Amino acid sequence: MKIKTMSREKQIILTARVVSLVFTPFYLPLVGLVALFFLSYLRQYPLAYKLFVLAVVYFFTILMPTLLIHLYRRYQGWTLFELGRKERRMVPYIISILCYFTCIYLMEQLHIPHFMGDIVIAALIVQMVCALINVWWKISTHTAAIGGVAGALFIFSELFGFNPVWWYCLVFLIAGVLGTARMILRQHTLGQVVGGFFVGVVCAVLAMLFL
Repeated sequence: MKIKTMSREKQIILTARVVSLVFTPFYLPLVGLVALFFLSYLRQYPLAYKLFVLAVVYFFTILMPTLLIHLYRRYQGWTLFELGRKERRMVPYIISILCYFTCIYLMEQLHIPHFMGDIVIAALIVQMVCALINVWWKISTHTAAIGGVAGALFIFSELFGFNPVWWYCLVFLIAGVLGTARMILRQHTLGQVVGGFFVGVVCAVLAMLFL
């Protein structure tokens, strides 16, 4: 019985790690662009152009920060849990913020429509606010990202006039699973998880309203 219990605990922890890895905090701009390409008139853009924009955003907002943070962690000899300590999170924040700035600059140089870049800017604002809060309090950037998706979804539904109920169901389901995973891994408390979600919602809504 004890062996079965330990095995079950390991499976739960492994699942939590997979969920945290799949729903990385960096996916917000990519998801936002995919939503735009499917839910708005932007679906009329050529497929090759949409794939090009998505590739640029993926490279600079997901691949690059993930790779650089991984190399930084390996250089320091830290585990993922050790990197998650509040005082050690500032460098990863700086890395991701610089990658986002680079993406925005490149999108401007390539003359990619401004409203596409606004999604990356909104995600950048979420990252910067989380970095600022992290000075005093360890907030969850994972749930901030999914909160940003919820906020962007609200704005998109108002702008393009579609019913977001089923999309919200999916977003809240993912947010619940993701928040639970972060707590199982002992990376965050319930307050940090919920706080991150609401920070993401507010930042995304305000950023997309006023950009």
